[in-house]
Amino acid sequence: MGGEVTMPLSLLKLACRVLNYAVSFVVFSLLDLLDIVLCFVYKIVDYFVEAEWKPCYCSSAKDMITSNGNILVSENGGPKVVRLCNTRLQLEDISDTLYYRPSRVAEASRKAALATIAPTTSTSLRAPANGTTTTTTTTTFTINSTIVEVLRDKMSRRQPQLVPRWSDCDCKTCNGWSSSPSSNLFVHAEGPRDGVSAKEDVLFIHGFISSSTFWTETVFPEFTEDTKLSHRLFAVDLLGFGRSPKPAESLYTLREHVDMIERSVLDKHNVKSFHIVAHSLGSIIALALAVKHPEAVKSLTLLAPPYFAVPKGEDGAQYIMRTVAPRRVWPPIAFGASMACWYEHVSRTICLLICKNHRVWDFLFKLITRNRMRTFLIEGFMCHTHNAAWHTLHNIICGSSRKMDSYLDAVRENLSCDVTIFHGRKDELLPAECSYAVGSKIPRARVKVFENKDHITLVVGQEKAFARELEEIWRKASK
Repeated sequence: MGGEVTMPLSLLKLACRVLNYAVSFVVFSLLDLLDIVLCFVYKIVDYFVEAEWKPCYCSSAKDMITSNGNILVSENGGPKVVRLCNTRLQLEDISDTLYYRPSRVAEASRKAALATIAPTTSTSLRAPANGTTTTTTTTTFTINSTIVEVLRDKMSRRQPQLVPRWSDCDCKTCNGWSSSPSSNLFVHAEGPRDGVSAKEDVLFIHGFISSSTFWTETVFPEFTEDTKLSHRLFAVDLLGFGRSPKPAESLYTLREHVDMIERSVLDKHNVKSFHIVAHSLGSIIALALAVKHPEAVKSLTLLAPPYFAVPKGEDGAQYIMRTVAPRRVWPPIAFGASMACWYEHVSRTICLLICKNHRVWDFLFKLITRNRMRTFLIEGFMCHTHNAAWHTLHNIICGSSRKMDSYLDAVRENLSCDVTIFHGRKDELLPAECSYAVGSKIPRARVKVFENKDHITLVVGQEKAFARELEEIWRKASK
């Protein structure tokens, strides 16, 4: 009888997978077409509203870029620009997933698609001084012209663009920073009363399309009085999110995120040594910060870190994009991630409808729930711009493929701090295997997986227990 039950169940699972693939293929093929249409729509509207023809990353035009005194092109390692001479921005931080996202039909023939992004080898004839003809082989690299156009504009602009785009919200929360001379991040700080010096500093970094309220509305109220009297707690809104600046000219690279945290927290508050607690995307920023300040980090706590071991021969950024955003309609969180990651103009439309009108949505949620439901997660989800979310997603999550292994190796070899990793077994966005993979790279790390928790309920819903976990980590690290 066991065989009679198992066979139908296995067939049902197979049928569900086939149905999911078939429906997904149709849905995302239509989204490919919709994104093309929206590309033209936004170009026209941008031109008429802002008197400017804004570049986008879906352009098929690719230019050959050579050394011209401003932009230097790498001769090894793929289509990456090495650096700009006249700005601190370094283009190796730019993920190629920004400008190379094959359509659903093209993805069905991935071998051909992969061949189009590989370096091309060209042969040229050169006549030396002795009159003989020799054959030389040179390697050329291509990069989307939009990258160059955006960066040349960034280099030539003397003052930051403070005026929000027409499709972004201009309310006090989203754009109030532009009227202030300070360009620091918003930092929620709690600590000892006046006259009492703190023994420990803790930095909290939230995940993608979230804010500092992910921490301040959950674990902060649950810390004991002893912790509140002896620790300074800093929860940041990352660049482009929450109440922090959302500059239109930023490309939201890992370097920019780290620099802003250093300036807004470490330098401003004279933080010399600190613990780090980071969730999801914030874990990548936390690792970069820890590697940059190896002697200052006392403990490193990562929640659901997005780490994927890239198979040999795969392009790292493209592999991570397909893994995190698999273009499937089910589960819903994968569908949402795919919409955000693959479609520049569809995701901009979603931001136009949700983020620009977040005050209306806030009112409706509070009216419907009559404040019976905590809305901080929804508020954090809606306080960002498309420019911030789009570039952060690609340049941090996808672009991290070239850096994560080196960061984890550096933590293992160069840092002596305690490392703790938490994950939810039911996490449908980032599987628990991500944390196990981090643990395998850092053998001293403690990996704890909660069986009935997902990407959010890893913290939300067990706030008090999680606060005790953190306090124990800090207590042990401070001995």
